[in-house]
Amino acid sequence: MSEDELFVRFLQSLITTLAPLVTGLVLSGFIFLGPVGRAIGDVIRRRLGGATPPGIEPSRDSGEVLAHLEEISSHVGEIANRQEFAERLLVGMAPGRSLPGAGGGAG
Repeated sequence: MSEDELFVRFLQSLITTLAPLVTGLVLSGFIFLGPVGRAIGDVIRRRLGGATPPGIEPSRDSGEVLAHLEEISSHVGEIANRQEFAERLLVGMAPGRSLPGAGGGAG
């Protein structure tokens, strides 16, 4: 074999060895440094209790949120009591009677 043939075979073996490595590195770079990699990193950070991602900042502390939740809960309780009272009134009405002022008459 001549030197030229040996050189060509060397280049072929070098290319067949390095091509998959370079392709793997490029694809890995796109995955880990691109948007998919950032999303995976954000999930890992949140699960490990790290900081929130940029652009998402907590607006209230937990005490404020709990106070607001208790306020909403009390309002729901009031509405449930009013509904129960209205249902008792409607059940107690006779079939021929209507609510006061519902007859449409002026006087």
